Amino acid sequence: MKKIVAFGEPLLRLSTNLGERLYQTDQLHMHYGGAEANVGASLSGFGYDVHFVGKVPNNPLGQAYERHLHSFGIQTDYLLKGGERLGTYYLETGIGERSAQVTYDRKGSSFAQLSADEIHFAEILQGADLFHVSGITPALSESLQELTLQGLKVAKELGVTTSFDFNYRAKLWSLEEASAAIKPFLPYVDICSCGELDALNLLGIEEADDTLDHAGKLSFYYKKITEMYPNIKFLYSTFREVISASHNTLQGNLFLNGELYQSRVHDINQIVDRVGGGDAFASGILYGILEGHEPEQIVTFGTAASALKHTVHGDSNIFSEEDIQAFAKSAPGKIVR
Repeated sequence: MKKIVAFGEPLLRLSTNLGERLYQTDQLHMHYGGAEANVGASLSGFGYDVHFVGKVPNNPLGQAYERHLHSFGIQTDYLLKGGERLGTYYLETGIGERSAQVTYDRKGSSFAQLSADEIHFAEILQGADLFHVSGITPALSESLQELTLQGLKVAKELGVTTSFDFNYRAKLWSLEEASAAIKPFLPYVDICSCGELDALNLLGIEEADDTLDHAGKLSFYYKKITEMYPNIKFLYSTFREVISASHNTLQGNLFLNGELYQSRVHDINQIVDRVGGGDAFASGILYGILEGHEPEQIVTFGTAASALKHTVHGDSNIFSEEDIQAFAKSAPGKIVR
């Protein structure tokens, strides 16, 4: 069984009822998550030995979060206890033309105050097959920027495949701060989730020719990224059209060996919960890579996993590999040259 290590902030989400504003509601729904934990939950469901590295307060909320991880079969031997609070955010659920709105309440969380001497990646990553982290983690503190870089470096020294998701959040840091922090990570990354705006705004790549179609522009950016960082073997992202808060279309992209592979376009109407859709996509892509599947299979499976996640409440994907394969059967990938 392959060992996966995910490093990130444990989070509590408090969501409004559909059709209510945050300032008027007197009832909120609780869900536990966090980008890296969500990816780990899916990968655990696919049969991997997943270990989550983070920190929670030693109180009922921290205990509930650990229980959440255990419910998905995630190992918590590297989950530290201490600090004062669990990172929290509030989601005002969108509907129709009104977008969802996020309000963060995570400053001073146990994880954000994590110090470099509390985590020992040389021990944690022994025997690991994959190390996954996202750009949300280094956005929280300078210490976590150092730890993210340290984790990626140690992983490469130990021969562990590394996965990094840009996951830029404008409410956590500026483009300038994110660019300066993320660029040093990339020489140590094997698998990268990165979109067009990341290429333009965080990596400073010149804008693609306007005569190119959407896929052609993405191929242009991905070729530029692999020229800058030839160590990155896989690049992936999604094209999402937001028709309304409850109706989106979704298409997956995977770039490998100079070629862009795409899934079919999923028409996701009546979205139940969009949160975690990107993490479900990431976990599906990582699963296909770990299993050595063909590129068309990888992007088809990852996009199907994301589309299914939109149909259930909560941050984590609860669909099995068999569920997703059955859903994706009629969704062959295509290659765009």
